[in-house]
Amino acid sequence: MKKTLLLSLLLIFLSGCSEKEQFEQAVLKDMQKDQDIKDYKIDPENITKCVVEGMSKKMPGIFFGDPRRLEMYMLYTKMLGLSESENPEQTLKELQADFGAGRGLAKAKGLYSENVTECIARMMMEFGEPEKPTP
Repeated sequence: MKKTLLLSLLLIFLSGCSEKEQFEQAVLKDMQKDQDIKDYKIDPENITKCVVEGMSKKMPGIFFGDPRRLEMYMLYTKMLGLSESENPEQTLKELQADFGAGRGLAKAKGLYSENVTECIARMMMEFGEPEKPTP
């Protein structure tokens, strides 16, 4: 009985790691394309860690392997990959249904954008603004 429970918990933890890693990769890809990140010379990997950490704190679920949290990782990953989707219109409809109509999706996108902005501000305060090129 104890072995079954331990094995079940291990599987939940490992699947949670996979979902979170996919989300991290999607965020990293997004950060590598972001012009502000390039302009301010912020390391995309550092800001990715900040964004993932901040988003994880705001996601539903009591613990790391909570099914609601795993679902949110998958939905945010799907949202960030919308532009690369084979059928963006269908993916958008699915996201609207999954997040709860247009408002839910807009709220999710807003939460993500707000978190990115907070992390950019934090990075700028921590490392200072980039040097301005001399004319």
